[in-house]
Amino acid sequence: MSVEKTAGDDEFPGMEHRQERIMIETERHRIEGVLTLARDGYRSRVSDVLNASERDFITLTDVTVAPIEGGPIELHAYLTLARRHIVFVVAASEPGEGATGV
Repeated sequence: MSVEKTAGDDEFPGMEHRQERIMIETERHRIEGVLTLARDGYRSRVSDVLNASERDFITLTDVTVAPIEGGPIELHAYLTLARRHIVFVVAASEPGEGATGV
């Protein structure tokens, strides 16, 4: 489920956008957080953001970081992740829903 925002937000003034909760896996961590996307057109898909050659990092908000091999889970309001560390990305399932691919 996506949370929608509209023009006038401080982060993206003059641009309509939406937020999508995703789960990213790196070699060592499972990271779940909210990615901000354009509402439609250019950069409106998760794959657009991941494949943007001019962007080396992606930013997530409302983030949970869990080590794959176990350990304490960390909660962060904000996280920036280097794209080169990403192994795969899927849509995060909402409570009561099954996981779906991105």
